[in-house]
Amino acid sequence: MATLKEKLITPIAEGSTVPNNKITVVGVGQVGMACAISILGKGLCDELALVDVLEDKLKGEMMDLQHGSLFLQAHKIVADKDYAVTANSKIVVVTAGVRQQEGESRLNLVQRNVNVFKFIIPQIIKYSPNCTILVVSNPVDILTYVTWKLSGLPKHRVIGSGCNLDTARFRHLMAERLGIHPTSCHGWILGEHGDSSVAVWSGVNVAGVSLQELNPAMGTDKDSENWKEVHKQVVESAYEVIRLKGYTNWAIGLSVAELCETMLKNLCRVHSVSTLVKGMYGIENDVFLSLPAVLSTSGLTSVINQKLKDDEVAQLKKSADTLWNIQKDLKDL
Repeated sequence: MATLKEKLITPIAEGSTVPNNKITVVGVGQVGMACAISILGKGLCDELALVDVLEDKLKGEMMDLQHGSLFLQAHKIVADKDYAVTANSKIVVVTAGVRQQEGESRLNLVQRNVNVFKFIIPQIIKYSPNCTILVVSNPVDILTYVTWKLSGLPKHRVIGSGCNLDTARFRHLMAERLGIHPTSCHGWILGEHGDSSVAVWSGVNVAGVSLQELNPAMGTDKDSENWKEVHKQVVESAYEVIRLKGYTNWAIGLSVAELCETMLKNLCRVHSVSTLVKGMYGIENDVFLSLPAVLSTSGLTSVINQKLKDDEVAQLKKSADTLWNIQKDLKDL
């Protein structure tokens, strides 16, 4: 006897069993779920996979999103602690990792995350050997280097979210002072996603008008308008949000969704993301830092050669040295 489904539907051809634009998010904490909902909100994927070791939370998050599927454009939302669920992903967003404990050194934190990544990364590659990995976990630049080493993927397919968010914060704060929208205020934060990031004051412009030409002291200690404070706010903003609400999630989620959109839609937009910078600006070590880079379906396809001033290059090198001094002592890579 025919089932209801058989009575309702007459098959004509076999449907595709392989997703066209699948994205996986590893880690369903605050950041991972902000990435997931931002990706779904943009309608970027036909299948979204979630992975975590916390099975109850993982299932609960999956069900919660599935219940909203009427309002989304994703055909399928799946979740499991088994990485087989991630098979055939175009992009894998890694937000998992351990948090820094009170009094713990940065090196020790990174080393503990290396041990976590030693399990995660081979599993990703096993099921999605052709994916691009987007690392979001902090410290993002070092963990992007760790991912590159562990994955065996070419450097253009291992990207750190890096200073894409720092740049967004910078443009927001600059634009707020000027009374315009952030999309109309152009400026870049490069280097480490963290305390040693570099504000490229020489490149800040509105409608092609260089702000440093209007105010040559901009970004220096001699500036009576104290624009340098804007970069300080960028560096401190994450700490401030964490102090106020306990974590950051929405802005990084939106940032990650934009990066995914650029890659999946082959938009070739320029983003400040973390990439291998050896040989650029006189940097001699294998470190990942943020530079303005073109993203496409192939991953990170090129880097824009910004004309930096000598002091900006010196800051970038200092940022690279800061990371290398931690990286060089990592074990088991």
